[in-house]
Parts: sequence; C-alpha cells; structure tokens
Amino acid sequence: MNPALDLSIERRIAAPRDRVWRAWTDPASLAKWWIPAPMVCRVDRLEVRPGGAFVTRMSEDGATFVPHMDASFLVVDEGERIVFTNVVDSTWRPVNPEPVSLTAEITFADHPDGTDYRAVVRHGDPAARELHEKLGFFEGWGTVTGQLAALAEGEGR
Repeated sequence: MNPALDLSIERRIAAPRDRVWRAWTDPASLAKWWIPAPMVCRVDRLEVRPGGAFVTRMSEDGATFVPHMDASFLVVDEGERIVFTNVVDSTWRPVNPEPVSLTAEITFADHPDGTDYRAVVRHGDPAARELHEKLGFFEGWGTVTGQLAALAEGEGR
C-alpha cells in the first residue's frame, strides 16, 4: 500500500471466510450492505469473474434509482481476493468516472475468530486520493464494511 495514493479499511469479521465471500458475491446479499443505509441498493449485474461486470444503483426512496457503480472485475481468486476498477466500465469501455477513479482490492483471510477483511482502494494520484478521503471514504467504506459484517455474522445465528 502506498499511503500517498491509497486508502484502506480493515476489519475482523466474526464469521467464516466462505460466508463473508458469499455476502460479497451473491447479488441479493450484496444489495443488503453495499450502500450505506438508509440508502437502498439494486444490483443490476454482478459477474464475479475476471472481466465480469459490476453494476449497482442506489435510491433514497426505494423507487427512483440512480447509477452508483459501473465497473469491471479484474481479478477474482475464489474465496481470497476480488479486484475491480471503475476506470473500465461494465462494457469494457474506458471511462473517467465521477467523482473519482479507483481500483479496489478486497482480500479475505482466515482468522481463528472469523475472517480478516481488507479493502485497499488505489488512486492514480495524490489529489484523487485526497478527494476520495474528503468525500467521506472512511465513513462510507467503514459503514458498508460494518453492514457486511453484520450480515455475515447474523447469518450464523
């Protein structure tokens, strides 16, 4: 990780790695945690494979949905790592996404108490990293990571 270009969130989730992975790769599960509540998420496409599409929409009222993420998966190591970017959209077209372009690497590792979960979000230059942090990276990604944890941990009860 390069602190001048990257932001990260780490959390130990008290659930087995396969359950956390499933929450990430099942469209119905992803829709429950991917966007900070009370916003609502709709998953249009979730093709968790290299080159696959990652398209989500969001809504404040649950009726009118606007674009949220139009990205492509770059790397998928089953149960261990997901890498996606919004610099190439779901149709493999190069784009200049607003408000910031990024590549995210999500890793999942076994831990005696569950799963070590880490998201590293890479930016092309320090200004993009600073903008993403200013726009609320830690609050937003922290919130959804908490929602992911609550979902995965709750499935075992």
